[in-house]
Amino acid sequence: MPTISVKRDLLFKALGQSFTDEEFGFLCFDYGLELDDVTSERQMLQKEQGAVVGKDVSDEIIYRIDIPANRYDLLCLEGLVTALLVFRKKIAYPNYRVQLPANPKSLQHLKILPDTARIRPYAVSAVLRDVTFTAESYASFIDLQDKLHQNVARKRTLVAIGTHDLDTIQGPFTYDALPPKDIKFKPLNQTKEFTAPELMEFYSTHAQLKQYLPIIRDSPVYPIIKDANGVVLSLPPIINGDHSKITLQTKNVFIEVTATDLHKAHIALETLVTAFSCYCGSKYQIEPVEVEWVDGSKHRTPELKSRKEIINAKKANKFIGS
Repeated sequence: MPTISVKRDLLFKALGQSFTDEEFGFLCFDYGLELDDVTSERQMLQKEQGAVVGKDVSDEIIYRIDIPANRYDLLCLEGLVTALLVFRKKIAYPNYRVQLPANPKSLQHLKILPDTARIRPYAVSAVLRDVTFTAESYASFIDLQDKLHQNVARKRTLVAIGTHDLDTIQGPFTYDALPPKDIKFKPLNQTKEFTAPELMEFYSTHAQLKQYLPIIRDSPVYPIIKDANGVVLSLPPIINGDHSKITLQTKNVFIEVTATDLHKAHIALETLVTAFSCYCGSKYQIEPVEVEWVDGSKHRTPELKSRKEIINAKKANKFIGS
């Protein structure tokens, strides 16, 4: 069962109400969650490191909440707040919309080339327009991607998410797989270019990224996303390129999700865009990307399919013994 850490004051502000720890614990219980711990950044670091931490470490109260393994939508503050507000009947369920751009020529395209079938055959994509990030929402955006990578993506073996500043790149985009020696780009937060073999060696001692290298290391081809000018956006599932990195000033976000499991790719993409479309200029509106598969068929993603479930309350209560 995954656990998320959210700042209590940010959570209460988003919920529009303050609670005692006990009251919030009961709210979690009623919804099917568990308030696992009430702590702070300082206390967590002291517990992990077993030593006194610096003065610059925050004492702000943090709630650690256990989330059901199948509720990927609750793995960030935004999704949790939406769910609790709907549960408490404070808001209606958001009307998430897939909206084509006003100018058809602005529709982004992603073409999947045949060699991707040798390593990571699927890709889906979307665009978030006119986004306004704060330091907190930006951190949550990055953290949700990590949570999805660790859970539904099974440590990136099934799915890898790449997010990019759309205003720094040019569509149409291409998803290909190339021999490692033919790949060269500047990875995220680095100052020089690496070939793919050099990059694999460079990150072999990296605390976080080294665990993902075996996913593609021995393959004769590595997956790669490029723009129309040949700019490398990402080498999934290892790292994004520095050229298109997201910042607090980013307004338009291009999201690409590559995968060995198409169903999981859709889940990851739709979880991310629904959670953060609340920060778009047109709230809850997501712009699709036209993805061309190897067979030439074209599909617009995300799909955002919904369904209605009809439940007999009497039978449900009988099954759960209440």
